[in-house]
Amino acid sequence: MPPPKPDTIRVTCPRCGHAQLEPRAAYSTVCKKCHRHFRLEEVLHPAAEPPKPQFEQKQVRCFRCGTQLAVSVAASSSMCKRCGSHLDLADYRITQTVSKNFTTHGRLVIEEKGYVLNSEAHVADAVIKGRFIGKLITEGTLEIHSSANIKGNLSPGRLLILAGHHFRWPEPLRVQAAEIAGELVASLQAGGTVLLRRTARFFGTVQARNLVVESGAVFVGSARIGEQVSQEAKGASQL
Repeated sequence: MPPPKPDTIRVTCPRCGHAQLEPRAAYSTVCKKCHRHFRLEEVLHPAAEPPKPQFEQKQVRCFRCGTQLAVSVAASSSMCKRCGSHLDLADYRITQTVSKNFTTHGRLVIEEKGYVLNSEAHVADAVIKGRFIGKLITEGTLEIHSSANIKGNLSPGRLLILAGHHFRWPEPLRVQAAEIAGELVASLQAGGTVLLRRTARFFGTVQARNLVVESGAVFVGSARIGEQVSQEAKGASQL
């Protein structure tokens, strides 16, 4: 009577891919083709590959050609894949007097003792606590504090006045959207929604697609709602 066949399994060499039969109870073996030594456990139950690190990204728009791009939030610069222009992604914090232009997809913060003069700034977001003289365009939010002293042209994407702060702008102020929790004296023209928080005090006129006034907000002036400020008519607000 022939001896019983051993309990075998088919294993594949991780190096050359050669398949061969090995006893199920074996711990390791040698490939009969390439002669590499390997453990059966590593072949039958390979360890899961560690997940590739996921880098947090943000969307930016190339200032030159308008292409939407995904860039790492940790990067300080990049390049447009379409037109090849350099993209500054850095944040800038101004605490003294400077005279320079800013073109960045980062954040521009002018502290109370900061003074930016004769500047053309096109940035993602800006916080103005000090003095600014020049032209300022924000793709996102422009946050203005009571201590701000601004002269020139303003073109905010979204205007933000926090509770406890006030701002006055004598010329028409054209924005895409606005959130007012403090006090604003202005003629506001918005392509989207103007939101007056319960702590808001607004004096002036509003022309916007939507106007939301929370209970407790003070609104003294007039409003024309349902009219969007067109991109063609949207120019820089000037002082």
